[in-house]
Amino acid sequence: MLENQRMRHTRLGYWIEEAGPVAPRPALAGDREADVLVVGGGYTGMWAAWYARQLEPEARVVLLETEEVCGHGPSGRNGGFCNAMWFSLASMRDRWGAEAASTTARAAQAAVERIERFCAEQEVDAWFRPAGYVQVSTAAAHDCSWLDAVEACRELGVPEMLRPLSREEVAERCSSPAFRAGAESPTSATVQPARLALGLREKLLAAGVEIYESSPVRSFREAGDGVEARTDGGTVRAARAILAIGSAAKAGPLRGRLTVASSHIVLTEPVPDVLEQLGWTGGECITDSRSLLHYFRTTNDGRIVFGWGGGRIAMGARTKGRSEVDPAVIAGAADHLHDYFPQLRGRRITHAWGGPIDASPTHLPAITTLGQGRAFVAAGYTGNGVGPSNMVGRTLASLALDRSDEHTHLAFIDQKTPRVPPEPFHWIGGESIRFAIEKKEEAEMQGHQPSQLASAVARVPELIGFHIGR
Repeated sequence: MLENQRMRHTRLGYWIEEAGPVAPRPALAGDREADVLVVGGGYTGMWAAWYARQLEPEARVVLLETEEVCGHGPSGRNGGFCNAMWFSLASMRDRWGAEAASTTARAAQAAVERIERFCAEQEVDAWFRPAGYVQVSTAAAHDCSWLDAVEACRELGVPEMLRPLSREEVAERCSSPAFRAGAESPTSATVQPARLALGLREKLLAAGVEIYESSPVRSFREAGDGVEARTDGGTVRAARAILAIGSAAKAGPLRGRLTVASSHIVLTEPVPDVLEQLGWTGGECITDSRSLLHYFRTTNDGRIVFGWGGGRIAMGARTKGRSEVDPAVIAGAADHLHDYFPQLRGRRITHAWGGPIDASPTHLPAITTLGQGRAFVAAGYTGNGVGPSNMVGRTLASLALDRSDEHTHLAFIDQKTPRVPPEPFHWIGGESIRFAIEKKEEAEMQGHQPSQLASAVARVPELIGFHIGR
């Protein structure tokens, strides 16, 4: 149960509060012409705009954002894990083949390195901290769940990118009594996600990108030799467009290709004494091995950020509400926090928040080209977007500028993926599967045999070609 009645449970959360207020940009008023139109001011859209200007400094880039401020959506509220995709290497290999998987994983690693350089060269204080990413087992059923990814790294000649850890080696990084063993990707990092998003926004403005906030797009079409987007206040016509709208794509161009799930976070007061007791002083970002995974990291001032991907499924793309503020899920996340770190009982939880996740059936991001080839839609990060969004944004910039380079030949472009059922069947099925997975994993955590019904329903995604997990 939650022990702190003064906890701030809000839609935007701690990261955005800590980053501080910024002056919103005006909404679009009147008509504009552009070379590249970007719809969506999260990481993907802003990175795409940034690289478009870097590639062609004279290109006129216009960005439209629904929120009052760019970066106040999921990009500014997530756990701040800046990882490559090495834990997904086996699933990428199985889906795309060894060469394409290796190329994509290396591109994702390069994206982490580009974010580090961006923060250093542009003097963006996003709290970028290189640190290992550790996946741990917290139940016998999850032991060695990383083995396929470790073997894939060895097979493709990069064994250093993912190595297994014994119980003792995991304890050297963080000695939770719940951790049994694990694996580590050493070339990851953490960031303060809102600081990164707002820093990128500031640099876009300085680079001459036209940003219009509080400007939801009411209609979009490919028209003639370009594209056209209409808002309540005006119209933008451009040669090419990038639709980086995350879970909102579920209601439009990616209907049938996304599930809108949710993830929720609790944040402790500063607890440097607990971190010393745990030996968790290296800044590692950690997840467990559950399908409805928990993810946790530390902050510069010694807090623990603890998230749970067990939030409810949203019908369609209607995310305002329980996707952001869900007291029941937050209570569950707090209980799980204390299960993993019993030393925190009696310590304050100061903040809680949540947000939508655009979950892909493949658990991998994807770019889809619209019918006439003048607009590109990106989504499907499934809660792992901080690093890969830079990779996808770089690809989108080349596509929008009609370039052919190594970024436009990556495997996640125009790939066929399983389709999800129409609503309301998708929501009914998704919630049933989520509930079954939760019950199955609760039993496993307690060392019990899951019920046959829960186990059977939890297997449905695998049976229909959906990938749950890394």
